[in-house]
Amino acid sequence: MKKFILSLLVIGLTSQVYSQITKVEELSEVVVTAVNYKYLNQTDNKVAAIPVQMLQRKVAAYDVTTKDYYQDDYDYYTVEFYIPDGKIVAAYDSDGKILRTIEKFDNVKLPTAVSAALLDRFPNWEIVSDVYRVTYTDKKGAKKLYKLKLQNGDKTMRVKVNEDGEFL
Repeated sequence: MKKFILSLLVIGLTSQVYSQITKVEELSEVVVTAVNYKYLNQTDNKVAAIPVQMLQRKVAAYDVTTKDYYQDDYDYYTVEFYIPDGKIVAAYDSDGKILRTIEKFDNVKLPTAVSAALLDRFPNWEIVSDVYRVTYTDKKGAKKLYKLKLQNGDKTMRVKVNEDGEFL
């Protein structure tokens, strides 16, 4: 009985050795291109809120050329992206490259440069609401702006600050 079990074990192991041999197949070449790298370089802000970064990456990765409505006849395509915190309206050319975007996000986390500038200039004021706006064009790059509503007691004030903390 012992010999029978050992022989079954040896046969079972040797049959698996032959199953490990695989054929080598050559795959076709794949070319990866980053079409919207300029947009990501201009708008990708390491200190921006996570929902803003995620939506901007979705906009950059969106491929209009693979959609059902795509035709070569049109000069550009306008696509809107929404999340609860904001939205991005992007215009793509017929090759899928981003021409321009308009972005608006409500009540996002402010960068430290903006927060520090507010504390220096308005020490006793509280931020009631903020709007983060980005306008991107292929030729001019990105313009980032924070519109803030401040409150101190019964007084309210609206200010505009760029991403570096400079008041406009």
